[in-house]
Amino acid sequence: MPQLLRVQNFTVSSDGVGAGENQSLERPFGHVDPGDLFAWAGATASWPNRTDPGGSRGLDDYFTRDFAHNIGAEIMGRNKFGPQRGPWKDHEWRGWWGDEPPFHTPVFVLTHHPRPSFTLSDTTFHFVDGDPATVLEQAREAARGKDVRLGGGVTTIRQFLDADLVDTMHVAVSPVKLESGLRLWESPDELRDRFHLEVVPSPSGVVHHLFWRR
Repeated sequence: MPQLLRVQNFTVSSDGVGAGENQSLERPFGHVDPGDLFAWAGATASWPNRTDPGGSRGLDDYFTRDFAHNIGAEIMGRNKFGPQRGPWKDHEWRGWWGDEPPFHTPVFVLTHHPRPSFTLSDTTFHFVDGDPATVLEQAREAARGKDVRLGGGVTTIRQFLDADLVDTMHVAVSPVKLESGLRLWESPDELRDRFHLEVVPSPSGVVHHLFWRR
């Protein structure tokens, strides 16, 4: 079986915005309220941060539950790892996620300013400066036969799409319009020349877009 590069549960607004502007320590998604985008996932029974019983079942829950299936490594951009820009002032910042990151695999963080790898729980973060194909090769080796998840953000996904390296994508389109921010697309139809696309609406109001390479 080939090792796939998969985008999973990546969420954008109805006008294609996946993150806001002016990211900061206090606002990881910039001016965008993440609750506007991710309410569909947070409402599911399988949401990993759920502290109370219950939650929805059905289509949304299936995608939330499938997030980690057969994933052996993750690639993310530096802006998903943290709000800093430029050279690292120190190495104290170890991500948004505390001592138990949700990845449970090696994670490759794209940056022009590498720093030493470190491990939190069962997640090791590697900081790599390379083109998409080279980083994907490193991640596939670390994944040991499993697939690699391309975690985002928007700029990173666009880089790998432009390099024609993405095999499958699941993009959830939330029923909110944000108007400004980092945009994954003007329309999902832009990708139809390279991908098959099925569009599946959910009772929650989110519309799931499933892409796979032609």
